[in-house]
Order: sequence, then C-alpha cells, then structure tokens
Amino acid sequence: MEFPATTFAGGSREQLKRPRITGIDHVTIYVSGIDKSRHFYSDILGLTGCPKYNGTETCFVVRPGTQRVLLRPASNNSAVKNWVAEVGFSTDNLAEMREYLLAHRLSPGVIQTDPDGGLSFRVRDPEGNSVAFVQRPQYKIGGASGPKQIGSHLIHAGFVVKDRAAENRFYVDLLGFRLYWYGGFKDNDVDWYELQVPDGPDWIEYMLNIPESADHKELGVQNHFSLGVTDVHTAANHLRRNGLQSFDGPEIGRDGKDSLDAYDPDGTRVEVMEFTPKQKPCCHPYTAAHPKP
Repeated sequence: MEFPATTFAGGSREQLKRPRITGIDHVTIYVSGIDKSRHFYSDILGLTGCPKYNGTETCFVVRPGTQRVLLRPASNNSAVKNWVAEVGFSTDNLAEMREYLLAHRLSPGVIQTDPDGGLSFRVRDPEGNSVAFVQRPQYKIGGASGPKQIGSHLIHAGFVVKDRAAENRFYVDLLGFRLYWYGGFKDNDVDWYELQVPDGPDWIEYMLNIPESADHKELGVQNHFSLGVTDVHTAANHLRRNGLQSFDGPEIGRDGKDSLDAYDPDGTRVEVMEFTPKQKPCCHPYTAAHPKP
C-alpha cells in the first residue's frame, strides 16, 4: 500500500472532514492454543464472553463498557512476529471514515457486519499493521465487572515501530492522533512514543529501537496491551487470588505510573496500569488528560 509522504492535496474529496475517533474498540491477539489462552483471559484476567457474538474468534468483553479482547488462532506460529494481530478504534460514522481514507488514497477494505451486529472495515498502516475502525449499535452491554475481572478499561495498545515519521504521517497527520507522552530508558532517548486518539483518552504506544533480531520473547514484551486500574497493588493481589503467582512488578515506570506485567501463554504482555501517574515522568511532561476509571 502506498502512503503519501507529504500533505495531501487534490479536489473536493480531500476536503472531507475526518469523523471522530473516540477510543480503542478492541485488540485481537494471536494464540497458539485456544484452551490455555481462554483460561488465562477468562480465569486469570477475569474477562467474560461477549454477548450476541457468534464469530470464529473467541471474544471477551472488558466490562462495564463494550471494549473487546479477541483471540485468533495462529495458523503458522513460526511466521507470526507481532502477536497483537490488530488494534481496532471506535468511530461514530464508519461510512464517512472509509470515504475519508479513500479520499487520501488509501485502500480500506469493504464495510462488513461483525458477528454481534457492529460494522467495521480494515486498513493497513505504513508498517503493515492491521487497523480496524468499528461502529457499534447504540446499546449498552450492561452489568458490572465480574468478581475476577482485572481492570475496567482497555487504555492502550503498543507495537514495534521501525519508522516513526512514516507512522506519524498516518496516525498524526491523517487520523489526528495527539501526543500524550514520550520517553526512554535514558533521559535523552526516545524508546516509547505515545499518541492519544483525537477524541478520547485511549492511546497507542510506539515501541522504538527494537532490533530486527528480536526473538519471540522480546517481541512478546514489546507488542502488548494495557488494562487500567485504580490501584495496581490491589490488582496484584487479585491476580494471585485468580491463580497467577508470577508476574513482573508492581513498580513505577519511567512514565511515572505504577504498573505490573503479566504474560499470556504465548508470552504476549498484558500491562496492568494505574490510570494516573504516581510521580513526575522522566524525559517529557504529559501533554493531554489522563484516562479515568
């Protein structure tokens, strides 16, 4: 897929206004064994099945909202590098979003009806990552989080990025994502670059400076998603009660937030993070509002 390197120009189609992008709708995770992964996401993380869903993937909802975590069997484990198969974003006008991308010479897929009645299409970002846009029916799933559930909101997803400038032309220049925070292992480095959706607090995180030789374990650490909690130490105790005795943290990171890292059976990192920082971050101040519980 070609992606223009400069400001888009042309006729009236290029003047279309971008529809709102309000948050992360879902992440889709590749898994090598559905039974062991289902145990992790349901019994350990406490997520419950998506109502009205009859698709081929296994679907969990992050209550009390409508965000989802989808499990997709990996047909060829050795060929998969990014086990975060897709990040989906919510929009309130899917048809206009597709027209907007077409007007800027991208090639979005056709609009399809999802197994639970939502509408969606997919497009590739400049580095080939699958990006979905979703418009869901105006109904609430309802019901509070279950007694085992860790986290009440899917606050961000991260993935390895090789060319930050190219990705920014897509996410920032075209889609309107805005800087949230950036920093590194050292104060003058940029190893993490975070961009919030234009019309909400959820964000994506570029994982930078990852070598081409990174193995499956390292890529599982880098390609990840995060569940928000009000108190990560309470969440750690909750995980232990759910049967997970081994995880990293909690500890305060360079971003000033207290978090822990759990890993699914295939080594994909699930970060459990507090919504707001405990202390001043390194490197650069936050430039946008934090998500709320």
